[in-house]
Amino acid sequence: MPDIRYNGRAYPLSDGQSVLECLIEHGVSVPFGCRSGVCQACLMRAETGHPPEASQKGLKPALADRNYFLACVCNPRESISVSLPCREGTRTPASIVGMELLSSEIMYVSLQPHELIEYRAGQFINLYQAENLARSYSVASLPTEDPYIHIHVRRVPEGRVSNWVHDALRPGDTVDIQGPNGDCYYQAGSPEQSLLLIGTGSGLAPLYGIIRDALAQGHTGPIRLFHGSRTPNGLYLTDRLRELTQTYSNFDYTPCLSGEPVLKGYARGRVHEIALSKLSDLKEWRVFLCGHPEMVKNAQKKAFLAGASLKDITCDAFTSHATFR
Repeated sequence: MPDIRYNGRAYPLSDGQSVLECLIEHGVSVPFGCRSGVCQACLMRAETGHPPEASQKGLKPALADRNYFLACVCNPRESISVSLPCREGTRTPASIVGMELLSSEIMYVSLQPHELIEYRAGQFINLYQAENLARSYSVASLPTEDPYIHIHVRRVPEGRVSNWVHDALRPGDTVDIQGPNGDCYYQAGSPEQSLLLIGTGSGLAPLYGIIRDALAQGHTGPIRLFHGSRTPNGLYLTDRLRELTQTYSNFDYTPCLSGEPVLKGYARGRVHEIALSKLSDLKEWRVFLCGHPEMVKNAQKKAFLAGASLKDITCDAFTSHATFR
């Protein structure tokens, strides 16, 4: 039975167990998040031994060449010695250059990385509050138009990182970020393709970036955005999005409320049900789903049944990015 060696101690690896599961089982504190090889919060390095190729999927070649791997999807067949990554080469310092409450629960944060980071609107970065404490946030900014990286942070009850952002983080502070990660972004090449975007809460962040990117690149096909929340506090940027509908005739925006009260100008009901009731035929459409996991799962199924190809449905559920709350 192989061992996982970490900080001078050896931990036996059970059948089918990942490196992350093994370390957590033995009380070792290491960062982790999605447990599915997406958020990259569990990045580690093999000091000896060879991590399986599957555990390096999605990593930059430079990291893979240096034996970095994702602990949550690493099932080694041999004993390996592992360590947490050093800051250099995996994290980037960034200055907080702007903060603004977009609603009572959504904080806009603008970050200036201390070195160039190439990203696409809609990808996500990991924001570190401490050495082993981070949270993933989608990028709402457009690198071709915005000088800084913008994220939207929703205050989560008992959320250690989100409450730190809202209550303690201030302009002028320096934080560590990692990324970008993820494949939720606009892909040029089919400017006439119809786009459907459905999001809840701060799931608007990647969708806002994707919409701006598509419009900036001259997308001519219909772009339909449905943004939902239970209460009005969960909706934001409504004025800005309504302005975009006046500027771009191919862009349409529907804010949705599933709870009470339902205000004038808002659709009533669950956001994905409203969207799919209005768009019953999604053949050849490109679909983006971001936000609450249950909504994303249900909307993905309904979009597929409405004719959208699975390869044209991009899902970005909140839980796929969470590291620590």
